[in-house]
Amino acid sequence: MTREILPARRRSETFDLMVGNIRYTATFGLYDDGRPGELFIDGLKAGSDAQVNARDAAVLMSIALQYGAPVDVLRHAISRTPNGAPQGPVGMLLDRFAEITAGEGEP
Repeated sequence: MTREILPARRRSETFDLMVGNIRYTATFGLYDDGRPGELFIDGLKAGSDAQVNARDAAVLMSIALQYGAPVDVLRHAISRTPNGAPQGPVGMLLDRFAEITAGEGEP
């Protein structure tokens, strides 16, 4: 398996997420064809367990995406509530990406 490096200049989307009582700022960086290649998640309280866990999860998701893991596979692998809602910031970010790209025919 080969890692697909992102272009030096790339489109990105940044927005806020609320998970429980924690606000996160999330960004996804995109390849030229619109696929996500990196995720960044940061919480407001530097060094907190929630911030560290979210940032580390985003790094792992970025590596998986760069090695070709499909977004849909990652979305279905994350923790969800009984009604199907994501339980954490990574799942919310992946679902947000899927919503944005739904009309564009995600690869």
